[in-house]
Amino acid sequence: MPSLFPGMDPYLEQAALWPLFQRTFIACLREALPDLPKEYQYRVCTREYNVQENHSEDYIEVLRRNDDQLITLLDVVSPSNKTTAAGREAYLNTRRQARTAAANLVEIDLILQGQPMLDYAREGLPEWDYAVTVTRSTQPERYEIYTANLQKRLPRFRLPLASTDRDIVVNLQAAFDRCYDQCDFARRINYQYAPAHLHGRIATAAYYLWQQEGCPHGRDKSHWSTAVEQLQGQTTRPSDRCT
Repeated sequence: MPSLFPGMDPYLEQAALWPLFQRTFIACLREALPDLPKEYQYRVCTREYNVQENHSEDYIEVLRRNDDQLITLLDVVSPSNKTTAAGREAYLNTRRQARTAAANLVEIDLILQGQPMLDYAREGLPEWDYAVTVTRSTQPERYEIYTANLQKRLPRFRLPLASTDRDIVVNLQAAFDRCYDQCDFARRINYQYAPAHLHGRIATAAYYLWQQEGCPHGRDKSHWSTAVEQLQGQTTRPSDRCT
């Protein structure tokens, strides 16, 4: 059974589901990555830190085979990274070490809640829900941003290698779909219950519906249910954003 969302499923941000999702997603992403030129290899690594309980987060490195030089860091943001000081510091420390090694940096942010991990000006850019941000070692202050929203499939993006080699194209949606099916999340997720980090979006959409219908009494449950359907992309919501 497929997800109710065309791309990333925001219900996976729940604490009971995310650790399994991230661990499996990294494994599926590794399987979905194209073959590298013979001078490179992939390696899956893990960072660990404590926020009330132990957290383990996998990420992927692209290494030069002959000397294990880090060429590219491919990392996935977690809810804890965006909502806790310890999680944020652990994530940024991994990134700092990669930058010190003059590596390319790739961030996959599939989290709605919390504060962005990267600080850059967004004036003039369209709004988005999810993003892949690529920073090349040759231009460390420039960001390449691949975006999607709740009603769109996740983007393909270009994974850089050494500046003398061609990028490889990564199909992020294919990795997500494989992970979702492998973990049988369609059966694990209770879509009748909206997790806390989605309440604000649903309430805003329900309020718009209430206004559009002339502010009637006794329609709050109906408006909430319709707002949930809109969130899942089953109809068009007033606050849709295109990127």
